[in-house]
Amino acid sequence: MTTSDKPDNDPGAAPAGTTGAAGATGATGATGSTGVAARDWATASADPQYRAAVVDLLGALAYGELAAFERLAEDAKLAPTLEDKAELAKMASAEFHHFERLRDRLTEIGEDPTLAMEPFVAALDGFHKQTAPSDWLEGLVKAYVGDSIASDFYREVAARLDSDTRSLVLAVLDDTGHAGFAVDRVRAAIDADPRVGGRLALWARRLMGEALSQSQRVVADRDALSTMLVGGVADGFDLAEVGKMFSRITEAHTKRMAALGLAA
Repeated sequence: MTTSDKPDNDPGAAPAGTTGAAGATGATGATGSTGVAARDWATASADPQYRAAVVDLLGALAYGELAAFERLAEDAKLAPTLEDKAELAKMASAEFHHFERLRDRLTEIGEDPTLAMEPFVAALDGFHKQTAPSDWLEGLVKAYVGDSIASDFYREVAARLDSDTRSLVLAVLDDTGHAGFAVDRVRAAIDADPRVGGRLALWARRLMGEALSQSQRVVADRDALSTMLVGGVADGFDLAEVGKMFSRITEAHTKRMAALGLAA
């Protein structure tokens, strides 16, 4: 993903405010009293439902990274300066490297990467089609806001994964430099013309709604992922916690909007 502004990416730490998995003590669940997060892949994957959930997760992430690479390459065409174009090209390259890591991991565990990604193509392509930016600044805001929402969601899930998978997921969610780049360029544009802020604030609100809806649709369409979130596979994560998770994602969005100089 392109835009993580989390203070740290400790693979053993759960997102703030979470319970269960990496953040819980003494949690119990379908996978055992020690919790999935205390296990490695070899042990955790003995549960076929857990394995299916991880394959879905890696497939969704892999296609998300591939789509991010394509989008950044397209956004580079809108860049107003050669410096901006070069920065986006560098970020696109990092996204493709993340995709390669996920693809290679799926192959390593005996899964076909293409088959793992295919269930998520329609939803992700639909999101990008519905939120196509009309200019350079909207593209930056989309990358910063939209990708960050997705990253927050996957970090929440990562806290409930086995140690090997969690480390990989957090690694591919590392910031490729887009966060600081987007904030710098957007704030400079607003300083130059304050009217830009109102338009971009409306755009960011739309992105928030579309991104949350897309995340919910992806989970709802995949039984294994749904079960992971509501407690059948993961530890200590019930429907009430799902609501809290989306509240935390919304709160993080508000903070990012402030960083951009926009009203949430």
